[in-house]
Amino acid sequence: MLERVAVLSDIHGVLPALEAVLAEPDVATADLIVLVGDLAAGPQPVEVLDLLTTLGDRARWVGGNADRELVEARAGKTSSIEISNWAAAQLRDDHVARLAALPLTVTLPVAGLGEVLFCHATPRNDEEVVLVDSRLERWAEVFAALPTEVGTVVCGHTHMPFTRLVDRRLVVNPGSVGMPYGGTGAWWALLGPGVQLRRTGYDVDAACARVVAGSTFPDAAPWADEYLRSRHSDVDALVAFGPRDGR
Repeated sequence: MLERVAVLSDIHGVLPALEAVLAEPDVATADLIVLVGDLAAGPQPVEVLDLLTTLGDRARWVGGNADRELVEARAGKTSSIEISNWAAAQLRDDHVARLAALPLTVTLPVAGLGEVLFCHATPRNDEEVVLVDSRLERWAEVFAALPTEVGTVVCGHTHMPFTRLVDRRLVVNPGSVGMPYGGTGAWWALLGPGVQLRRTGYDVDAACARVVAGSTFPDAAPWADEYLRSRHSDVDALVAFGPRDGR
């Protein structure tokens, strides 16, 4: 039984944001760090994956759609997202092999929460969309195959933190470390015995400068300005993602 678990999602290749979260005392002392996908598709993919690898057995990795798309891009399937194609070309073979082997879900026992299933988007798919205001019928659909003993589901993908109950199951979205919607900072969650949604603040101006200086992505400056400064509000994101949850 794990007493404290730190959950990081949607890092998207932003090294300064990841470093800020890993420096948090509650992350440094957690029993385990669970990474729930979309780790490297961003301006500093190699640096982020190398840092995450140094965590060794202290981290469990789950795959996201952007991780899968990096692997596919390396195999010749061009992504519609420019930075993903660029990031895929930067990766070493060991990076690609690790991303290709990531599981869709991981289930772990956490004190106070019981069996917790960690996934990127939904337990059955790495790119489905469910939102804090998704209707109960939608949640029932994506949870239909879950074992009854799973009482908590942790999912990322939409870059907006929330907790809510869905027919006696607790759903937790930790938000995004590297591409937050709705506010600057690096968002994550701490599990056990309850749930804490956490935000790590950092110097955004300095982080943007580091990303630009440390990346060869041609549009690193506008990318950092858009995402590290959280130009998209939660309302913007909910409106954009809404049609994808079947409403």
